[in-house]
Amino acid sequence: MTEMSLDEAAEMIKDGSLISLSGNLLFRIPAAFVRELARQEKKDLRVMKTAGGYDVDLLCGLGCVKEVIAGFVSFEVFGLAKNFRKAVEEGRVKYSENTCYSVIAALRAAAYGIPFMPIADISRSYFVKERGFKFVENPYGGGKVLTVPAIKPDYAILHVQKADEDGNALIYGPWFEDVLMARAAKNIILTAEMIVPTEELRREIDAVWIPKLKVKAVVEVRNGAYPGACPPYYDMDFEMMEKYANLDEEELKSHIWEVRP
Repeated sequence: MTEMSLDEAAEMIKDGSLISLSGNLLFRIPAAFVRELARQEKKDLRVMKTAGGYDVDLLCGLGCVKEVIAGFVSFEVFGLAKNFRKAVEEGRVKYSENTCYSVIAALRAAAYGIPFMPIADISRSYFVKERGFKFVENPYGGGKVLTVPAIKPDYAILHVQKADEDGNALIYGPWFEDVLMARAAKNIILTAEMIVPTEELRREIDAVWIPKLKVKAVVEVRNGAYPGACPPYYDMDFEMMEKYANLDEEELKSHIWEVRP
């Protein structure tokens, strides 16, 4: 593991990689890293998340993605994620629709090192057949059990409040699926609001959720979740999100160069 620049860390992501993105909707998303992926014109990425928004939409809008595995992608109060929707409707992006629950189950199976995870029977939903989720016989009796296959990301991309130079990371507030992503993924890249001495993390050891074991890069990126929020440091930029939601294709290309940490 090494501390490096944002562009150096993004170069580690190869075309066609399966990546999982931290945060939820507009909270603690790796926005600066996603913009750098777009500036480097990455292609054919497979992107995994429970609830995507700005991050997934931007990558889809700029032609970086071939598949999205997610429960949903939306801007909620800011409207539909139109770049994501357009890319799916035009067949440029495959949307492997899930529930947040089934995405979590797939990550949990990978984290546990097992090929699949049993889940409650949700087979009345149309996407169970579309995803090819399979039933197995319950070895303890009681019939068949629905399962979700493990999904092991090549990289978990996590934005955190603090990390040390070794790759140990602290998360304030909800950690959503980030810890599970870190355990499931082959590798981890961290962007952090600040890189601090290890001793500072030790003083808040109960919040240190990410150990250094699989971390390949740590990047200090102030405002790395912008225009999303990173509590307790800053809230989401409502004005910027309203503007982003109405950008056309050419303005979207400019956006990734104009918005810098």
